Amino acid sequence: MKTVELTPSQVYLGREPLLTIEFDQKGTRMERVSGIGGVFFRSKDPKALAQWYQAHLGINLAPTDMEMQPWVSEEGVTVFAPFADDTNYFPSDRIFMLNFRVKDLDAMLAQLRAAGIEVTREEAMDGIGRFARIHDPEGNPLELWEPDQQKP
Repeated sequence: MKTVELTPSQVYLGREPLLTIEFDQKGTRMERVSGIGGVFFRSKDPKALAQWYQAHLGINLAPTDMEMQPWVSEEGVTVFAPFADDTNYFPSDRIFMLNFRVKDLDAMLAQLRAAGIEVTREEAMDGIGRFARIHDPEGNPLELWEPDQQKP
């Protein structure tokens, strides 16, 4: 058996996924995580911030009982990328930035602007998609990404 690796361009361009089986140095199969199960971070006003995410981005509140439905994201690419400590890709006073996939960036930005939310950055990357930047009420940077739908 061997390990098959995908290059970032294969992932971003939506090519058919390849089976990946990895083994450690002893030849034992390596288990892998299957996705992100939650995002947890500190907030000055957790209830108000959670309600902002629900109202503007459609993310359900965290369940507090068995009757509440959690947010279930759609299957798609998730990029896990530590950045250099001195990156200028997001503010230096923040240690993380969330990136959310969207189906229609123009519609999402119109909705956010209508709610008085400032869009601070818009850009496109060939073969990857379009991006926009907003900030939540506590100043956390949020990137919105409409993946490129081209099929090679």
